Amino acid sequence: MTEETDRRLVAGWQGRYYEDFAVGDVYKHPYGRTVTETDNVWLTNITMNVNPMHFNEPYAAGTEFGERLVDGLFVISLAVGMSVIDLTMNATANLGYDEVRHHAPVFHGDTIFAESEILHRRESESRDHVGLVTAEVRAFNQDDEKVLSLERTFMVLKHEHAQPSPARPTGWPEGVGTQPEDLDE
Repeated sequence: MTEETDRRLVAGWQGRYYEDFAVGDVYKHPYGRTVTETDNVWLTNITMNVNPMHFNEPYAAGTEFGERLVDGLFVISLAVGMSVIDLTMNATANLGYDEVRHHAPVFHGDTIFAESEILHRRESESRDHVGLVTAEVRAFNQDDEKVLSLERTFMVLKHEHAQPSPARPTGWPEGVGTQPEDLDE
């Protein structure tokens, strides 16, 4: 027995717009990410970070930590990246990162989780189509130890200036993939 169904395009997550943010809102970003040795070595090499704490095991073993530390820029990038799904899918610009603090070291094998709290929002004085939002991004390891915090300010589109649709979500060129007329067949 085959069940007859109507095919339809359904909108996926479109992200938040300026009007969706309220001071005090906290978003716990989905998914944790386990940091690997490869993550650390690649970023350390790419950025030419020559501190042996990140790539020299015998050197790091002789420090107070007893092992290599994950490059702090990787931790920042990871936490900010985790926040995109909730904060900046509709951002037009990142304006700055302030108050960056590494609260505890991150080691290979740690799993990082991130959350963001909205601290401030205001209309843009020079651009009608966006607002400015500041959020504190906090990252924790698997033991609930805070490893990072920072404030992130970004410009984000207002609803009235965004035009995503189920047939053309943000980032898709017009006419690519299933279109409404394809469903009428």
